[in-house]
Amino acid sequence: MQTSFKSSFSTVAIIGKYMNPAALLNMRDELLVLAEHLQSHQIKICVEENTAKHAQLIGFDTIALDNIGKSADLAIVLGGDGTMLSVARSLVLADVPLVGINRGRFGFLTDLRSEDMLIALDLILAGDFSKDTRMLLCGQVIRNGEILYSGHALNDVVIKSGLRLIELEVMIDKQFVHKQRSDGLILTTPTGTTAYSLSAGGPILHPNLEAITLVPICPHTLSNRPITVSSNSEIEVKLLQTDEAQASFDGQFQIALEIGDTIMIRRANHSISLLHPSDYCYFDMLRNKLNWAK
Repeated sequence: MQTSFKSSFSTVAIIGKYMNPAALLNMRDELLVLAEHLQSHQIKICVEENTAKHAQLIGFDTIALDNIGKSADLAIVLGGDGTMLSVARSLVLADVPLVGINRGRFGFLTDLRSEDMLIALDLILAGDFSKDTRMLLCGQVIRNGEILYSGHALNDVVIKSGLRLIELEVMIDKQFVHKQRSDGLILTTPTGTTAYSLSAGGPILHPNLEAITLVPICPHTLSNRPITVSSNSEIEVKLLQTDEAQASFDGQFQIALEIGDTIMIRRANHSISLLHPSDYCYFDMLRNKLNWAK
């Protein structure tokens, strides 16, 4: 039996795994159920254009991802953490809250289960939710005094070797920290501490913390350990020696690096908001995703 309520959101955008046509076709039925369910509550919906095209959703208003912030006051993402990372970066300036329905592997960011998504969504739409604000990083790659690339990351910025050890010089707030020979360095938000950083031996930080963690990847000196600093810090990493290296933003955009390149990292001026059912517990999520209960 469908519950009747007045939605807290008038226009909702639906986004699937918009970069994966095959996956979108496989999740067509779920996307259709979701869209029709929202319409049954007199909510105006718009479907991200690639999602509508590849999932063959006909008869719905469509919208480009970059324009969602102009039209919708909520975005529902049906996919995995990778999709959520991409959407978050695209909408970072839009101030549109996000709800994630997990159709990936871990689902640290997309925490609703697809099998009971309608029940959870109805609670959120009715205003029974908790708001979770997440900081992002802003990174710049500088070469010969010129900004080669500038972008955001919700999880991490990674400087990584392609072949063998690279040598980095790390400065924090213009103070020298160390020179490091390693396979690379992960600069992560609290959100990103359950991603690549976790596999590299970094700590898990609660997402409400305002901090940046520097995690070395296979350092040549075993005493080189992760460091966590204030989110107000400005971090400068200079590439001193390499045969091949790259910087990546959330693992989804890569740029080749050269000796002498500098990567500047600071907290972004904007944040993103995730909405969860009001009974959501971060530690329950960790226990389930990391199999701590076993």
